[in-house]
Amino acid sequence: QVQLVESGGGLVQPGGSLRLSCGASGIIFSIYAMGWYRQAPGKQRELVASITTGGSTNYADSVKDRFTISRDNAKNTVYLQMNSLKPEDTAVYSCNARRDVINFWGQGTQVTVSS
Repeated sequence: QVQLVESGGGLVQPGGSLRLSCGASGIIFSIYAMGWYRQAPGKQRELVASITTGGSTNYADSVKDRFTISRDNAKNTVYLQMNSLKPEDTAVYSCNARRDVINFWGQGTQVTVSS
């Protein structure tokens, strides 16, 4: 049974920070690429950040220099550190594990950036 569980979302003011966590079980975590996606109301799902099994990272242009993705294979966990948050970052953030054509998803956690 594969399970990805996100945590750390919430309400934050513009300019604030949040750290999202995604814990994985039921997979050999170290051989999966991990990613964070987000979907805002009325918009398509967007890849925010990804990290390969070797630790290489990629970011959407909209979050470069503000967000940092990392993974801890010993804890089967991937993180997304979000700084300098903007209202347009408001979305449901979901964790993804990928290996070739295999994809697993968490249920998502709500991030709301508002005054």
